[in-house]
Amino acid sequence: MSARKLYFEAIRVGDELPALAKAPIDRVQLARYAGASGDFNPIHVDEAYAKSIGMPSVYAPGMLVVGFLGQLVSDWSRGAQLRRYGVRFIKMVWPGDTVVCKGRVTDKWGENGRYFSELDLWAENQRGELVLKGQTLIQMFYSLEDENRQRAGQAPLIVAVPRQSLAAQVAAPPVEAAPRASESAASAKKPASGSKKAPPRERSRSPMKAASRPKPKKAVARKPAPKKAKRK
Repeated sequence: MSARKLYFEAIRVGDELPALAKAPIDRVQLARYAGASGDFNPIHVDEAYAKSIGMPSVYAPGMLVVGFLGQLVSDWSRGAQLRRYGVRFIKMVWPGDTVVCKGRVTDKWGENGRYFSELDLWAENQRGELVLKGQTLIQMFYSLEDENRQRAGQAPLIVAVPRQSLAAQVAAPPVEAAPRASESAASAKKPASGSKKAPPRERSRSPMKAASRPKPKKAVARKPAPKKAKRK
């Protein structure tokens, strides 16, 4: 019995994908992957060669971890169509490492009867270190009714679904009701309850004005002293 399909109406922005933990990577797995992919780079399978170029040992091909992350998406989406898938390599994965793949729904929207969801993906090693980051876009049916209609050759079920984003939900500040103009004016005039009326400010008096200065005396013109008569 096939697993129940995932429909657009059942997912919510912020939903976490069930983590996918892979078995520790060993050299047998690296050899098998080289044969399956045709990538026989000796850096992934030849221990002596890896050490000769300064590496501590062989390491896992990046595309092997990309496949792990793709398995996470395909297991969760259950029948959805993959529209975009991109990754960025962060850290090397070595033999003995355990890779854990995780994901989260970040956006969803619907337009013209087509319904999309965008996911953030990442992979960590056993120490919780980030080794790979990714993002994917999937398209799915809105509901079981929508799938049955389209498989019967009918028009898709059209539901108006504006874009919902996790980033917008996190960044949006709480909205406070703005006070009315009349209320703000009244509150500006009315003193706060329980507060005493502030005493009027005293005018600063100049010390020269506070103490009355004596008026300067008028200069009195003195008459010249009479000259004494010379004795003969």
